[in-house]
Amino acid sequence: MRTQRGYHVVWFKRDLRVEDHAALVAASQQGAVLPLFIWAPQVWQAADAQRSQAGFVQEALHDLANALQHLGLHLHVYHADPLTLLQRLHEKYGIAALYSHEETGNAITYQIDLAVAAWTKQQGIGWQEFPQHGVVRRLTNRNHWNSHWERRMRAPQQPNLSAAIHALQVPTEVIPHHGLARLPTVYGDEQAARQPGGRAVGLQVYADFLGRRVSAYRAGMSSPLKAVTACSRISPYLAWGCISMREVVQISREHYQQAERDALKKNIHAFESRLHWHCHFMQKLETEPRIEFESFYPGFDQLHVGATWSPSRLQAWQAGQTGWPLVDACMAMLRNTGWLNFRMRAMLMSTASYLLWLPWRETGLHLAREFLDYEPGIHWPQVQMQSGTTGINTLRIYHPVKQAMVQDPQGAFVRHWLPALRAVPNSWIFEPWRMPLDLQQRYGCVIGRDYPMPMVEIGAAMQHAKHQLSEIRQALHASGAIAQILAQHASRKTQHFPAMQRGLPKASGRRSRQASASRGTQAELFGDGIV
Repeated sequence: MRTQRGYHVVWFKRDLRVEDHAALVAASQQGAVLPLFIWAPQVWQAADAQRSQAGFVQEALHDLANALQHLGLHLHVYHADPLTLLQRLHEKYGIAALYSHEETGNAITYQIDLAVAAWTKQQGIGWQEFPQHGVVRRLTNRNHWNSHWERRMRAPQQPNLSAAIHALQVPTEVIPHHGLARLPTVYGDEQAARQPGGRAVGLQVYADFLGRRVSAYRAGMSSPLKAVTACSRISPYLAWGCISMREVVQISREHYQQAERDALKKNIHAFESRLHWHCHFMQKLETEPRIEFESFYPGFDQLHVGATWSPSRLQAWQAGQTGWPLVDACMAMLRNTGWLNFRMRAMLMSTASYLLWLPWRETGLHLAREFLDYEPGIHWPQVQMQSGTTGINTLRIYHPVKQAMVQDPQGAFVRHWLPALRAVPNSWIFEPWRMPLDLQQRYGCVIGRDYPMPMVEIGAAMQHAKHQLSEIRQALHASGAIAQILAQHASRKTQHFPAMQRGLPKASGRRSRQASASRGTQAELFGDGIV
């Protein structure tokens, strides 16, 4: 066994930075450091991976490699099964210890971690994993989770290694470098207008948000048009750890303290509440990994058993060909950019689950591939929440026509993303199938030729969904299982983010309740896209 010599390997995962990096700091204090990133084929060939995500990571790796180079270190990138690679490196060069951040990933990364943990134990190699975000590993009681989160966000960031670089034992080129240019084999096409990866871009986006765009945050986050600039757009950089959650929270609080207007303080405060919910949802998957595949309450898994769900409906929804303009426009934007604001993400999932009666696992996988900011720990609990299978949340069935009238009243978003509807006037833009044939011909949008007819009638589909789900929800309440779900996953009513509570003006009555709602509820998050 090589326990006294060899390299201190820092295994980068969803933490592609050198700043506020506990694993890198700990390894640097012990000896020769070997930074490592692994394109694991079982991860990148899975059903929830997509080419744009790999491209984003590739760009983030370039930033990471440059930052490590300034420290005198070299980033080694491999395309291999992680366990096989670590075994090979240990046999050839010796691994003194392994360092990484804890990851709340999907079932595949979890199985990789279990295999590596067993191997390091067998080899006598210490593996130190450090917390990231506010997720608490092996949490047995949710009651004090808020205080855990606050304590971590207030803690000092890890020291910058540039000041101590001369104390590092820098390895030479002992391992052949695998160029960053080669991407893994991944599903799908590159999204034409996705955000670029890397820490430098992430910091610029965040600085622009807090310095300029945050004033429109609360008013604009629900609109598919306004949210493009009103939301922070840092979710992919958080998902891949180009910037740390603690970093983001602390910078946000600095801006809050410096803000002179109450309105600006409220917007910053609302933004931080979403950072808190980000970790709250990741904790759900950390606590109960099965919810990536199974409903929170097993009874909901019977919804589609023995029933025939339509693959053609799934294909139409994926392609943005449902016949409901706002739904199809949202899917077109997502396909092109990899991003969509929360409310529209929720509407896509609601439409698939309730109106088209599709299984949440199938539709959730499609969205996982499309979201550039895909974070499994947030994604799967939210997929279930918007599909009504948690058992503890109110059913939120989005009406695609009513949502369009509220969120895109002039049809500007729909016309931008759906060229077939650009000449259709406002009076018909959200229900083009109701146009008389002569008007369809006049505006160049013949239903069934230029734009599809909806596959189901909205009212009837809603009634069917409510009936099916209400029977299971009644059984859930009667069984007493709801208490267990609440104990494991529900948020607690204790106040969080107290540093930002101070200084907010007090309100009362209905306005007070509205202000409380603006701080964020479980029903208001889906993926990282809301921030």
